[in-house]
Amino acid sequence: MSFDLTAEQRAVRDAVREFGEREVRPVATAYEAEHRYPGDLLEAAAELDFVAPHVPEEYGGAGMDAISTALVTEELWRADPGVGGSIAAADFGTGMLLEYGDEWMCEEWLPKITAGETPIATGISEPAHGSNVAGMETRAEKSEARSASERSGAAAEKEGDEWVINGQKMWITNGTVADVAIVMAKTSPGKGHRGITAFLTPTDVDGYEATRIENKLGIRAQDTAEIVLEDLRVPQENVVGEVDRGFYQLMQFFAPARVDVAAQATGVAQAALEESISYATEREQFDRPIAEFQAVRHKIAEMATGVEAGRSLAYRAAAALESGDDATATKLASMAKLFASENAVDVTDEAIQVHGGAGYVSDHPVERFYRDARITKIYDGTSEIQKGIIADQLL
Repeated sequence: MSFDLTAEQRAVRDAVREFGEREVRPVATAYEAEHRYPGDLLEAAAELDFVAPHVPEEYGGAGMDAISTALVTEELWRADPGVGGSIAAADFGTGMLLEYGDEWMCEEWLPKITAGETPIATGISEPAHGSNVAGMETRAEKSEARSASERSGAAAEKEGDEWVINGQKMWITNGTVADVAIVMAKTSPGKGHRGITAFLTPTDVDGYEATRIENKLGIRAQDTAEIVLEDLRVPQENVVGEVDRGFYQLMQFFAPARVDVAAQATGVAQAALEESISYATEREQFDRPIAEFQAVRHKIAEMATGVEAGRSLAYRAAAALESGDDATATKLASMAKLFASENAVDVTDEAIQVHGGAGYVSDHPVERFYRDARITKIYDGTSEIQKGIIADQLL
């Protein structure tokens, strides 16, 4: 089945590629070394509609289709997984707002996200609960009435109209840099996955404390945080969707998230492939370029084949999302994430091998790509989780 890009999609790809080569790559090494979040580049990318590109135009987005959105992510990760990846990850939570948020939520926050003023964070994983979302321990309870002097704003005009959230979230993308977050919490603890609710909260409020996680293997320019929620008060009107339906709401966005990760993995694998081709044609041993040796040629041939296979799966999964075929999209999204992420680690590993000793140090970006690629096998569902989902669709 062919997935030739349309002229518009090719234009999107080329525009992001130009931005990545001009703005991202020159600063990537410095940002990674300093663990610095690229807020300035987020605003620059937003001017070109590369931040949350799927968001409709009425909220400041470009209204891109699923394949175009994947292309943006792929090219940003091709430029650099840490810096470019920060731009691509600024929208993590916008899908939930668009589908289930009240209109005021979308009007207040989506234009700020698409303008690059702030990313959005989504608090799902916890220290003891990653793949087991339903096992989360964060709790939200209806508050007792507070006096008028303790309450403020239109969202707190009635007594007892708040939820109080307590718990801890871990590995939260954008946790310390986002002005707004969606927090998943148990509202009916005895009901398992049937008792989870999504809440929208500003982050500059009492009860929300985020600490950046610095000791990561890769994607060091991206912001990843631990969040402590201590008596975080959220108005009833800030419930996203329905009380106790948050798990089901969340499940709808795992397929798009996994397509996004497949695009991430494809982008970093492509970058490693290109670096390997460039190095092999320039590096000489025994008085000739190492690109002339069969062992190196075969490595590069296998790397390129894997990259193209991952790309094809990612685009096919994106097309399934666009078609509205949920069952096919779920299966292909997991297949794409599984294959592309595993392949990205293999390709970046081989890129280091092509570079030899030079690939083991930071003089060349392939050692960074290798470290960055590894996360794609873990977040948004590990490779093991993807295999289970695929099997469920087939058996």
